[in-house]
Amino acid sequence: MIKILFVCHGNICRSPMAMFIMRKLVQDKGLENEFLIESAATSTEEIGNDMYPCAKRKLSEKKIPYARHRARQIRANEYDEWDHIFCMDRNNMRNIQYIIREDPKQKIHKLLDGKDVADPWYTDDFETAYQDIYTGCVTWLDRILKVNKN
Repeated sequence: MIKILFVCHGNICRSPMAMFIMRKLVQDKGLENEFLIESAATSTEEIGNDMYPCAKRKLSEKKIPYARHRARQIRANEYDEWDHIFCMDRNNMRNIQYIIREDPKQKIHKLLDGKDVADPWYTDDFETAYQDIYTGCVTWLDRILKVNKN
């Protein structure tokens, strides 16, 4: 089983959106039984909260199914549980280094190469965030499937 964790600051916008987008992409390929896909936060600010309503609306608009979500913080001891840990931006990358001190297996990556996923919390631009997340998910899923095919 391939295990993927998406991480953002609060786990109420970008990382749960990524989780549900990737689940849909995997399901569309008939591979849902081969993946475990979850999300988490680097902060404790939103623990227990559901996904932000604007994020839900964007997923509904794009016909991405989602379920009730409870924000949680990533724990240092779960590093070994995941094959891939994708952060939404450079701040998440920095914050995750405080939680997970080392990345000896090079599992932790930014979702997008060369840029941050737009943060809709500050801009209210959920379309740009969706497009960034979708692009990152498609790109990484293709990479993961190529590596695991060999």
